[in-house]
Amino acid sequence: MSTLIVLMPPRDPAVHSQEWQLPELPFLLLDKSGRTQRAGRSALGLLPRASSTVLLIAARDLLMMPAAVPPLKGPRLRQALPNVVEDHLIQDPQTCHLALDAKPLADGRHVVAAIDRGWFRFVVEGFAAAGHRSVRAVPVTRCLPQPAAAPVAEVAAAASVAAAGSAPTPAADAAAATEAATATTPTPTVVPTPGAAPPVVACVFGPAMQTAPALLGSDVLQPEAGAAAGAGELLELAIVRGASAEGLAVPAASAAATLAAIAGDAPVVLYTLTGVPGVPGVRGVRGGHAASASAALPGAEPLPFDTLARNALACRFDLCQFEFVVQPWRLDRATLRRLRLPIGLVAASLAVAVIGSNVEWLMMARQRDAINAQMTELLLNAFPKTTVVLDPPGQMARQLQQLRVAAGEPSPDDFLPLADGLARSLGPVPTNAIAAIDYRNRQLEVTFKPDATIDDDLGKRLARNGLQGAADANTGKWTIRSAS
Repeated sequence: MSTLIVLMPPRDPAVHSQEWQLPELPFLLLDKSGRTQRAGRSALGLLPRASSTVLLIAARDLLMMPAAVPPLKGPRLRQALPNVVEDHLIQDPQTCHLALDAKPLADGRHVVAAIDRGWFRFVVEGFAAAGHRSVRAVPVTRCLPQPAAAPVAEVAAAASVAAAGSAPTPAADAAAATEAATATTPTPTVVPTPGAAPPVVACVFGPAMQTAPALLGSDVLQPEAGAAAGAGELLELAIVRGASAEGLAVPAASAAATLAAIAGDAPVVLYTLTGVPGVPGVRGVRGGHAASASAALPGAEPLPFDTLARNALACRFDLCQFEFVVQPWRLDRATLRRLRLPIGLVAASLAVAVIGSNVEWLMMARQRDAINAQMTELLLNAFPKTTVVLDPPGQMARQLQQLRVAAGEPSPDDFLPLADGLARSLGPVPTNAIAAIDYRNRQLEVTFKPDATIDDDLGKRLARNGLQGAADANTGKWTIRSAS
């Protein structure tokens, strides 16, 4: 089961919905074992297909906040969520898609994510139209590494070293540098302080991504323009503080001051997204972007795009809720377009089957009428005095029987032919074994004596002589009639 992880750009609020366009999107394709199959940047219609698709929704498009949610489910919960987050939104909550994290916080509240409904529908329906059936959308802020708290023993050791004023040796500096160079997934340790605010996790995603048609080729597709902008370029910044998360596009020159104002006295953990797949031939430019981001926010740890994408697989907060729930059985336009040929073949097969059955029925009906007409003609030719023809075969058989009787020929079901056939069929059964013979309804009823031995081949001998015979299991009486 392969998985496609796609990093989505944020929505430009100044662009009208009719002008929304998606640039080339960075993606990572993993196989069922978690190995990387492909990584690159591609247009929406050219993205590789996978069993499931995970969309990393930009932090600037989402507002995630903890809120006290009433214990409701389904449509009633969907109706109540706008009232819960109304005080936190500038936009009309009725125009926002609200998603609820099913896992509650320690204080019983739930995290609610708000995103523009029109933009989210544009993204989800765009991927569905491109053939991606199983789509899941997760906040990119939930995919950032969270700082781990230092154990108490390590905190005490660090405090004692700081109090003693010990300085690190050159060998220790070299070992620390080697360890930092070989680390692939940084997880900085934050020393917790009782009563302090939760640490702030910030990640720079590079130059601000644009979705305006006139700006699609200015930064993401052509990084040279962003590199030439220098300190005046906008940086895409994602900020997470506890359960809350948001995104900003800030000038590179004021990024540090903005982050310091937001964090306040809380410790800050910085990341810079690296290794984002780009177009061929701009690796050096990408490095320039990383250098400018590091200059704007010194001390930022590198966060590989591969790590960010793999963290999305472990995220259980799916934004596709309520009307955006994935329904593989729903027949949308993309599904109908793919099933057009099979549906046409099935309809054509049914039409051919129905037409063929009707044609065959008409042909057999004509043959039946022809045979009935031939039998009627044969009956009228043989017996011209027949006035009404209802059953030609039956009427022909009765007329022939009447002719045999008139000519004195015995009928096969007369007493004499039946008795003669019985005599020829007795075989080893002696004639004095018969106690009585009755003739009624054109059949013989033969009663054998109680001490008579009747072999099992009597029925076969009767059949060879043109008779049918069966014995009554209760009385032992044989009923013999003509086989014709």
